[in-house]
Amino acid sequence: MRLRGVLFDFGYTLFAHAPLAVTISDCARRLGTELSDERATALAHRIDEAAMAPAELAHPRDFDSTVWADRWKVLYGIADEFGDGLGSSIYQSMHDPHQWIPYRQAASTLRALEASEIRVGVVSNTGWDVRRVFAAHSMATHVASFTLSYEVGAVKPDPRIFTVACESLGLSVHDVLMVGDDPRSDGGAVAVGICTLLLPPGHRGSDNGLGAVPRLVT
Repeated sequence: MRLRGVLFDFGYTLFAHAPLAVTISDCARRLGTELSDERATALAHRIDEAAMAPAELAHPRDFDSTVWADRWKVLYGIADEFGDGLGSSIYQSMHDPHQWIPYRQAASTLRALEASEIRVGVVSNTGWDVRRVFAAHSMATHVASFTLSYEVGAVKPDPRIFTVACESLGLSVHDVLMVGDDPRSDGGAVAVGICTLLLPPGHRGSDNGLGAVPRLVT
């Protein structure tokens, strides 16, 4: 079987951001506040827990860009008790295209697929336009389509988002490989009949195994 297309997850598959605790420390330092590693880590845990609380998950962040922005500003705003404007600074960092760094073999993998006439799509649960990240790193031209949850009204692992992503490439689910890092959300592609490869999430700039993808599909 020779596959004709590859769908990639965005965050922690092609690109990674610094850990939240590191981002908190860096933002605080720029604002003139020093936070110990322990305090920054504890604050990161508080924000993560708040983001996953049932009442918070009731807000359709991944379905609506306005809700996404409003809720993440509230969540990162938890950090304001340690300094005025800290929450806003964290929010800006998390949505700064240049703070999202590609994995070591991300660009070369996309180029290799393009050279082999393999169509590439990105499918992501998100409420902001991650196309800006690809553009900032001169990688947007290698991607044929972006299927973002807030634009299509479906969130992984819902089969519909994978079906839409395949259709955006003009391919059937049997012609495509899904590459991601999350067994639950990205693994949802299996239910649609899409061959799926899960890679280990790693630190930004590291080698997470993306280089195997062109060899697998060709």
